[in-house]
Amino acid sequence: QVQLVESGGGLVQAGGSLRLSCAASGRTFNIYGMGWFRQAPGKEREFVAHINWRGGSTDYADSVKGRFTISRDRAKNTVYLQMNSLKPEDTAVYYCATPRERFYAYSDHKRYEYWGQGTQVTVSS
Repeated sequence: QVQLVESGGGLVQAGGSLRLSCAASGRTFNIYGMGWFRQAPGKEREFVAHINWRGGSTDYADSVKGRFTISRDRAKNTVYLQMNSLKPEDTAVYYCATPRERFYAYSDHKRYEYWGQGTQVTVSS
């Protein structure tokens, strides 16, 4: 079991920045990667970013590429999402997640086993 706790959400004006954090506890030695997803009201949960836990390679949704940066601190078992140049369409509940299996499709939320409780990000125009 892995427990995930997000923090750092809030209200920001368009063009502003926020930094989300996600702290992992429990069987952290089994972490293979961490993903950030988001879900707006009435919409499907969508992929935002992913980081390979050991090698540090990253992947992003096209909608956030160049604006968001995912990083991790393995010593702290924490993953971050730095969000710059925020837009109103970035408004959503943001979730971090980690899969149970070693091999997985990183952009498919159904492949993730453990989820945080979510943190609200609201971008005003």
